[in-house]
Amino acid sequence: MTAVGEVAVHGHCAAGFEGVREAFARNFRVYGDVGAAVTVTVDGEAVVDLWGGHADAGRTRAWEHDTLVNVYSTSKGMTALCAHLLVDRGELELDAPVARYWPEFAQAGKQDIPVRWLLSHRAGVIAPREPVAARYAYDWDHVCAALAAAPPWWEPGTAQGYHAVTFGYLVGEVVRRVSGQSLGAFLRSEIAEPLGARVFIGTPAEEHERCAEMVGQLDESRLAEQFPGLPRPPFRALSDHPLAVVMLALTYVPIGDVNSAAYRSAEIPAGNAHASAHGLATVYGALVAGRLVRPATLEAMREPQSLPHEPDLAIDALAPPGTERRWGLGFILNHHGRAGPNPRAFGHGGAGGSHAFADPENGLSYAYAMNRYGSGATGDADPRNAGLVAAAYEALGRVRG
Repeated sequence: MTAVGEVAVHGHCAAGFEGVREAFARNFRVYGDVGAAVTVTVDGEAVVDLWGGHADAGRTRAWEHDTLVNVYSTSKGMTALCAHLLVDRGELELDAPVARYWPEFAQAGKQDIPVRWLLSHRAGVIAPREPVAARYAYDWDHVCAALAAAPPWWEPGTAQGYHAVTFGYLVGEVVRRVSGQSLGAFLRSEIAEPLGARVFIGTPAEEHERCAEMVGQLDESRLAEQFPGLPRPPFRALSDHPLAVVMLALTYVPIGDVNSAAYRSAEIPAGNAHASAHGLATVYGALVAGRLVRPATLEAMREPQSLPHEPDLAIDALAPPGTERRWGLGFILNHHGRAGPNPRAFGHGGAGGSHAFADPENGLSYAYAMNRYGSGATGDADPRNAGLVAAAYEALGRVRG
């Protein structure tokens, strides 16, 4: 343990990576982190593995190495990886219609939508026309049936629009139909447990005591503060309001209290993974090392699916002017250096600040997880993440000369 300022920083940094420790401690002093962890692996070794602060708002529980925390959309990287394992095994084809695996999905003109468009946010299935009732929010079969019956909001394949919540159900149901396991069970049996990685979607009850309490959360009250007068679905068309797409994408399933046992136990694969930073970095590190999929599959995962400078129908409504999102197959492709200097790095961030990614060319994986919900920006744009990533690559450059 090393005390830096007023924060006790636990864990270790390899020689040359001390700047990451300083950046980590600065997040507490400057940006108000309550509890957090960061892990960086290089060539399969954890060169940074730090944690500190508290797991609850009252600051009565210390953050531990095995503390789990809700990482919001950082979950999507784990969900996409499950699909790619099936692709790698020859059990799932990216260009096959979703309806081959999930026949009910062929309703409402969706019979030709390929699996590829689910992973790249091009399917137009951001929500059913009517929001899901609160009593069905954690009912997998109910939500999937509603999505199977729903017509797309735009002509599939012609535009990208962030499927903030439905991504997990759509990809997850394909994984379930192919593998016979729920997305969370597949993630646990095929990826997390073999790697010893603490990453869960559908967190077992016996792990709840190790879950950090989110301090602040993404909910309708937060959205209302950011956007006064924000309308609520249902909308007749996306043109009903400039924020219709994002409101549909974010709120059609009322997720409720993210600190509740019901939420932690549910499988919401687009946004409720509970993970440690070490667990996320371990998974991405195994991906970099070729332990999960073959090189050809790894390359396909980060093949650009977006057109140059293509707008995103959902993200552009919330993001600052000039923001651009480049999608691979379920992953955010590095842009503006948010995942370091390698433009071929890829991963996913989450609302409030978490972020995890892989950089195969540098043999590096990275993950940051915390429980103080930040500005609402996706994790790769959060200043806490930016400082840690910059410090990690500065150290890598010095160590490698």
